[in-house]
Amino acid sequence: MEKLEKTVSIAMLQISSIVGDIEANMQKVLCFLDSQLPENVDILVLPEVWTVGWACEKFIESAQSFPESKVISFLADIAKKYSINVIGGSFITEKGGNYYNTCPVFDRNGNLICQYAKMHLYSYYGCDEGKYITKGDCLKLVEIEGVKYGLSICYDIRFPEVYREYAKSGADVLVNCAAWGATKSIPWEMMTKSRAIENQCYMIALTQSGKIKDSDYNLGHSRLIDFKGDEICAIFEGEGIITGTINLSLLYNFRRKAPILNDIRENYEVETYV
Repeated sequence: MEKLEKTVSIAMLQISSIVGDIEANMQKVLCFLDSQLPENVDILVLPEVWTVGWACEKFIESAQSFPESKVISFLADIAKKYSINVIGGSFITEKGGNYYNTCPVFDRNGNLICQYAKMHLYSYYGCDEGKYITKGDCLKLVEIEGVKYGLSICYDIRFPEVYREYAKSGADVLVNCAAWGATKSIPWEMMTKSRAIENQCYMIALTQSGKIKDSDYNLGHSRLIDFKGDEICAIFEGEGIITGTINLSLLYNFRRKAPILNDIRENYEVETYV
């Protein structure tokens, strides 16, 4: 099937992770898949640190060796069981004495085909991600059954140059798996739509929901967004699977009619007046 004729069915699982409990969170994922995953879905997407929740102090103790780990085995088994490609949100990995916030990708046969380590670590307003883990050093564009996905995690969304590089490299779909705080709803809603619009790509914007600790909560409001900023499907509070279909012919027809990325200049010089 030519790319221009291709459609892709995408399932996004929004959950409220149990802080620090990998086994319980794996069981929770399985329960949702067994009860809510529709048939004939092409890709399953999970949120950031779904294994332990947004608890930076739990990252090191929860870290898994890479690429051999129970989380990798779990996600590979899901891919094989449901014959589905999996963008596995993220979990904390350990490699060479360093720790990373890592997003793994699997094909339908359970093969690990790509992994992305979060490049921007959020360490503000009481969060200490950068204290515990190391920044990744390379963006990852992965092709899944003829469609190219640009991977990113949470705080990466605040850096538009990440997504511009993906667009320039041929991305069809931008992906942001997050554990986004409830107090930052406007940035989440605006930036995820902006990245889709300005780069003429579909956008998978998936975050956790539910309580983190004390008065801290995840936002929820996971969405699949089209290249014009319209929501294809969305879930607000709570947990569950949402499914939407992207149509590559619509995307490429729109790009042909309005090829705005061709107008990007190689250099933008700034004259400063003081």
